[in-house]
Amino acid sequence: MKECLEGQSGQLGLIAVARTSRSGCPVWKRCLDIIGVLLGLPVVLPVMLLVALVVRVASKGPVFFRQQRIGYRGKPFTVWKFRTMHVNADQKLHQEYVSKLISENLPLTKLDMKGDKRLIPFGGALRSSCLDELPQLFNVVRGEMSLVGPRPCMAYEYEQLLPWHKQRFNTPPGMTGLWQVKRSAGTNFLEMMQMDLQYVANRTLWVDLAILAETVPAVFTQLKNSRLRKRLRG
Repeated sequence: MKECLEGQSGQLGLIAVARTSRSGCPVWKRCLDIIGVLLGLPVVLPVMLLVALVVRVASKGPVFFRQQRIGYRGKPFTVWKFRTMHVNADQKLHQEYVSKLISENLPLTKLDMKGDKRLIPFGGALRSSCLDELPQLFNVVRGEMSLVGPRPCMAYEYEQLLPWHKQRFNTPPGMTGLWQVKRSAGTNFLEMMQMDLQYVANRTLWVDLAILAETVPAVFTQLKNSRLRKRLRG
């Protein structure tokens, strides 16, 4: 048993007691994750095979990319993705870019939207469509991630977070989340944190189902915006 928090505009208050699993995650959330993965496999597996083929043809190297991330309660784990960058791509570029986004509270535009040369052919499309993140379903099955929750961050991002930011780790990281479906082109770092904490404070089965329902339209919107920016750059 544990106390659940509810808050608005960053103010959190105790409101209820929820049944939890041994890991500290609500039982309903773990059940939703497993049922969601099982229901989605017939559709997702053929797509994953196609993406794996695209990566294999587009660039020499492994199909999958593994990376250490910070997850539930600040614990590190290995996240799985389809590889969208050239092998041994310089990660320092992303680290410097993220540091600037956090320190200057800039709009959270992905680096690949600015013409990241580290991307393999079709890498930008895979990232814009979020297809590169489908292998994280294995992380969900393993209990390291959830279908819905704040995105897991890298260690160098975690080190820059303030104590109140780290409340976002009071729930398992997710493949999609409130920020992903509600953000706009101008959403900045602090606004993302507020959305993450709003989710942590108010997570329920119905909230997760609503976010899952909004994810596909949000991805199509992201694809549309990505194509528009590419045309403007060209």
